Amino acid sequence: MKAPLTTITPEISIADAERITLRNGLSLYILSAEEFEILRLSIVFRAGSASQRVPFSASATANLLAEGSERMSAQAISEALDYHGSYFDVNIDRDYAYINFAMLSKFVEPTLDVAAEILLHPTFPEEEVATYCAKRKQRLEIDRTKVDVRAREAFAEAMFGPAHPYGQRFDEAAYDALHRADIEEFYHRHYTADNGFAVCSGRVTEQERQIIIRLLEQLPVGSTPYRNTLPAPQQQHEVRLAHNGAVQSSIRIGRLLFGREHPDFLGMQVVAAALGGYFGSRLMQNLRERNGFTYGVISAMVNFAHAGYLAIATQVGTEVTEAALREIYAEIERLRTEPMAEEELQLVKNIMTGEMMRILDGPFGVADVTIENILCGHKNSIIAENVARIRAITPAEVQQLAARYLTREELITVVVG
Repeated sequence: MKAPLTTITPEISIADAERITLRNGLSLYILSAEEFEILRLSIVFRAGSASQRVPFSASATANLLAEGSERMSAQAISEALDYHGSYFDVNIDRDYAYINFAMLSKFVEPTLDVAAEILLHPTFPEEEVATYCAKRKQRLEIDRTKVDVRAREAFAEAMFGPAHPYGQRFDEAAYDALHRADIEEFYHRHYTADNGFAVCSGRVTEQERQIIIRLLEQLPVGSTPYRNTLPAPQQQHEVRLAHNGAVQSSIRIGRLLFGREHPDFLGMQVVAAALGGYFGSRLMQNLRERNGFTYGVISAMVNFAHAGYLAIATQVGTEVTEAALREIYAEIERLRTEPMAEEELQLVKNIMTGEMMRILDGPFGVADVTIENILCGHKNSIIAENVARIRAITPAEVQQLAARYLTREELITVVVG
């Protein structure tokens, strides 16, 4: 049997979005793809959990937007979207809230009529707030019985400190103190034209463009959003937490580094991919294939608005926890002290560029990457530049980056189990 021929990934070139500044100051970016009969409107607000003053108010605001408006009940909103085959979802992280409406191009107007209710006229009904808080409190209590959830929270706290918005952990009882007024205040302060931008992708004719602009220009110019002052990270390099009855230990290893704007961020993505970024990575071969310690392990660079870090995550049997830790440290040290084989590095490069092509396959994927580029202050031309930089990186450069940034004394280790 012959191996398939090796092919060179074609150049990846994505056009920059057309930018329009609306009358209320909001920036609208348009990525027109006329061959598709679908359209997605994404509005990004600087309304993540790092912006909140009241615990859980940021996520509650985003998740309760569609639970009733001035003219429509939650059920009416859901039924109207379903009738037209349209889709609405929200995502929230530490820094941003992402509001997405996806639809067939021929149903833009009725879908965006519903979007106006969700985006511009939410009422956050008292009974919905109470139900939401009770369910989320119960879910959080259950989640925190799991070793991976406790490890994730402990790792963030060890990385940034309990006083830092990226490291904060709130007790479930904080849901009892969250009120409708807190949510409404957060909404009026953060969901404004001067606190975000919008990206529209898919088939965008002039008619659809005007409907979208008409909706977005109704966003108010609001009061100044909260900008929490970020304290300096207070790190703890080793945390061990017992978890009664656990048959597995959840392991997190990593270190605070830098954001995507740093010149070494992309190179460290290659380092992370080599360690645990794909099924045949070094950590997967070691922990899973050779030793049978785990079903899976992953490493990645994580990018926030004001920080970035490398993280390795896995779960292993409690009886092999120390052995697994030794093997992870050994693989990191091997990457620091031995140059990678050209063949292995070429495989990592191919996987990274192939994954980028997969993400960019379709107008919504292009929109997601465009949003990330906007948040990082880049144009879409950075994609081709990044691919060229990945292709050009050498084994010596990978070793130098690992040696510089992955010294044992700088690593943070969290084990829960």
